[in-house]
Amino acid sequence: MDNPRFAETGKSSFFGEYIYDQVVPQSHFLRQLNQIIDWDRFTRRLLKLYKGGGLVGRPPFDPAMVLKMELIAYLYNLTERQVEVYINENLPAKYFVGLAVDQGAPDHSTLSVFRERLVKRGRQKVFEDLLEEIVQIALRNGVRFGAIQIVDSVHTIANVNTDKDQHRQGKGKGPRDLDAHWGVKHSRKVKNEAGKEEKQTEYFYGYKAHISLNAENGLITSLETTSGEAADGHHFTSLVDHDLKQSLPVETYTADKAYDDGENHYNLEVRGLYSAIRLKRTRTGKKDDAKQVWLVLSQTSQYQQGLKERYKIERKFGEAKQGHGFGRCRYLGRMGFTVQAFLTVIMLNMKRLIKLLTGVGFKTQAAA
Repeated sequence: MDNPRFAETGKSSFFGEYIYDQVVPQSHFLRQLNQIIDWDRFTRRLLKLYKGGGLVGRPPFDPAMVLKMELIAYLYNLTERQVEVYINENLPAKYFVGLAVDQGAPDHSTLSVFRERLVKRGRQKVFEDLLEEIVQIALRNGVRFGAIQIVDSVHTIANVNTDKDQHRQGKGKGPRDLDAHWGVKHSRKVKNEAGKEEKQTEYFYGYKAHISLNAENGLITSLETTSGEAADGHHFTSLVDHDLKQSLPVETYTADKAYDDGENHYNLEVRGLYSAIRLKRTRTGKKDDAKQVWLVLSQTSQYQQGLKERYKIERKFGEAKQGHGFGRCRYLGRMGFTVQAFLTVIMLNMKRLIKLLTGVGFKTQAAA
């Protein structure tokens, strides 16, 4: 079988590995990431989306190299224009993507073309495959997966000025983002001036990422994306099934009250799993015998331990938003958000995987 041809990067020259061995420490996060991950597996997966598979026509850049550029952008919260400059000026980053010291980074437009290729030819499946690959790398390297999975959703605000967008729609123009919708950020009960409780709801305009995270190792194992109005509980079972397909040693699922639906509890039971979905007061506060089954559930060790682990997913969401720009959409449209969500999650998992396997944390590295 013929080997694919890729654009020359000078990696094997004097200005490649020899110099990098002198200037990029073995303990650097990007060196560890480069060594731990089998990037050739990503090349083979992604090359299927290239016309000719790299065998005919002008040699493309290795798709794993372009993926690395995308991950650098998400790791340091850079725009595509900024990441081109960053790689040209930062030797560890240039080493990581596979460029010799004297080689310039691919033009930022390469990233746009790469994204469009993934979306048009691979759709969401290609991103699911990439995320599954990271989970399998963790399993092959002996990373322990605990018995508790945490499910929750996180919202991301659309890249839209809603006031201006409303004004332009008033002039007969369409919305800037055709797929974004209003959703509930959170609701809570507060006391008004009269001392009476009333419901206070805060809304957002954008999208949701529905996520399953392993409580023990902090790796995200499953992800789905929707527009902002989607009900969280409707995506619970599909996340569970995706986890099970990956042969994870799961025993218990925990989630907040938004997932407290009889169907979700039932679906866990028929799959031989324990429920630690936080119960609403309406279940345990009933005045008839129907509440007994829920009271028994609330006293199980699996339920109580599961609820203790829920905070870990909120911490992961905070990391994504505060450190990696997941609070606001980079692109327009549902598929654009899907790209952002999966690349953010893949990057978060790679950070966590390197920490678990080597003890090298990204936070200890300088961003420039």
